[in-house]
Amino acid sequence: MIRRTWRASARVLGAAAAAVLLIPLGAPASAAPPVLAPLSASLSATLDAAAAALPMTVLVHGTDLASAKAAAGQAGLTEITSFRRIGVVAAAGTAAQVRAVRALPGVTYVEANDPITFFASSGTTATRSRVAQQTLVGANGAKLDGTGVSVAVIDSGIDPAHPAFKGADGKTRVVRSLKGVCLTEATTNCLIDVPTSVDTDLLAVGGHGTHVNGIAAGTPYTLGNGTTVGGSAPGAKIVSLSVGAALLIVGADAALNWVLENHAAPCGAGVPASTCPPIKVINNSYGPSGGGEFDPNSATVKIQRQLAAEGVVTVWANGNDGGDGSENLSNPAGTDPTPGVLSVASYNDLGTGTRDGAVSEFSSRGAAADQATWPDISAPGENILSACRLYLPICATGLQPVNGPGALDLGTYNVISGTSMAAPQITGIVAQLFQAAPGASPGQIEDTLKSTAYRFAAGAPYQQAGPYLSSYDKGTGLVDVVAAATALGAGPA
Repeated sequence: MIRRTWRASARVLGAAAAAVLLIPLGAPASAAPPVLAPLSASLSATLDAAAAALPMTVLVHGTDLASAKAAAGQAGLTEITSFRRIGVVAAAGTAAQVRAVRALPGVTYVEANDPITFFASSGTTATRSRVAQQTLVGANGAKLDGTGVSVAVIDSGIDPAHPAFKGADGKTRVVRSLKGVCLTEATTNCLIDVPTSVDTDLLAVGGHGTHVNGIAAGTPYTLGNGTTVGGSAPGAKIVSLSVGAALLIVGADAALNWVLENHAAPCGAGVPASTCPPIKVINNSYGPSGGGEFDPNSATVKIQRQLAAEGVVTVWANGNDGGDGSENLSNPAGTDPTPGVLSVASYNDLGTGTRDGAVSEFSSRGAAADQATWPDISAPGENILSACRLYLPICATGLQPVNGPGALDLGTYNVISGTSMAAPQITGIVAQLFQAAPGASPGQIEDTLKSTAYRFAAGAPYQQAGPYLSSYDKGTGLVDVVAAATALGAGPA
């Protein structure tokens, strides 16, 4: 079983059944009072005076997710969603139920559902991807926006009618769409073609793939509230491979294998490259929970090594399991040492929009003692605003909907965090770099990205790791598109 690497879990779609809170009667006078979990400042200011029946939405923190879920259910709160990695449940109920949950075992903190202000664009500021789009041109003389390259995204699907994927001609930039039907490992026909007008992102994890595609290749807009959105390669074409129906490794490998067999002409031999360019990079924002041992004999590794040999870069989200370097929690497929296979950690600009932020707490770390497990590079993955319709499960967890560019685009962008969001930053950037140097090998692309990365200081110290300075939490540092593209020969606009 594989899972998607976004920070906010979408596995809970319905309300949890309320349980009866049992309060012992006639407790001995000597019994110690329950230890109450601390409250956030805003909740502390309102809870004491709140009427018992006042509706409230809170975030219940636990020693782990199971403890938080159990406590919320026992108090009678209705679960809205959960954040698996940090052991938090968002739940709705009454003030009386919120007071009760404070006293339950395993609860470490309760905070209010305070209004927040998002402070992220698509991440292209910190990466300097947008600067490269505006100031550099590729080998084809066009602005450096991924023109002439197709990106493949293996994910939950895509909403091709979303404004994020509209080209200058008004048509969708999704040139091929396939849907996984690999419901069991015995199934042989795992992928079927669907029209590029069909939304394939409507399943249990709906919205994740659309958000990821928007980060990699979303069309740039300045929205009504002044927020800028858009992907790293807004000129690229998109090939979507939806494997959301069955999150099994067989389905994902089938998608990788489809790219292996079709990357040179993804729309068929009769379709010109000007309409449907070759696939040069694949995004994979999924993997096993908790990392795992790298298996060079797995089908995944065999496929991606052959892809690298044929000129295609494979990008992996490094995982959302955090860590402190004492063990390897990296997504195993991404730790493949083959040049052209990249693992991406999540960078957090801390709301500044600059390049001197921190490694996201949730971003999976490799083992400090084993350089082979370290991520390759970092890209923004925290509080990323991208294409995401509010009615879809994953999008609803963002709680920060923003209207899109059209009068009817209501709540069509939202904020999600995770290495799922960091990986497509790199995927789009790889498309930019292939536009700058169409003849580059996957190994040259990786080497250029890592050798030009910006070494922000936060986190673990950099150490010599082969030809690069690297670290177990952030790899070689934050990607720098201008430096990388210039090194590959991109010229000024």
